[in-house]
Amino acid sequence: MRFSLARNWWSLVIRGLAGIAFGVITFLNPRITLAALVLLFAAYALIWGVMSIVAGVRAAEHGERWAALTIEGILGVLAGAIAVFWPGITILALIFLIGIWAVVSGAFELAAAIRLRKVISGEWLLALGGVASIIFGVLVVSVPVAGALVIALWVGAYAFILGIFQIVLGMRLRGMRGHLWSGPAVPAPAH
Repeated sequence: MRFSLARNWWSLVIRGLAGIAFGVITFLNPRITLAALVLLFAAYALIWGVMSIVAGVRAAEHGERWAALTIEGILGVLAGAIAVFWPGITILALIFLIGIWAVVSGAFELAAAIRLRKVISGEWLLALGGVASIIFGVLVVSVPVAGALVIALWVGAYAFILGIFQIVLGMRLRGMRGHLWSGPAVPAPAH
């Protein structure tokens, strides 16, 4: 799994950039309409999901653990598809969709960080992102009657912060690529 993560460091950076862009757009226009919020969430969830599925497929190709990444990706694509195909979804349903998706994906990120703690340094960033996702999801689900403006700002802050964590982790993994492939030299057999 460590080779797959290091080899696909760019997918974390792309996911992070998408999160930051989503957050900035939300902050610049906090009175964003529900339809625009649904489409922005759909795009973010679809990008996140596709990147996770790609990472899962690549991990499977190399005989590494792939299930958590693939399941997280499928959930992201499903969340995005639901938002696209039912754009008239009510704000309450959207809030629950976002909250449940954040809790589930956060749990997968936290599980991945726990598994990786002995393999890579900086796994705490993934764990912190997972905890942030879970906290965000619980807050969103527990206060569904909050105004759309507040929800939009929460979603923007969540995406922005998680995007930063993903970029930092991706860059750290990029720097580790050479260390993961290089190892002790195997001595040549004596003649």
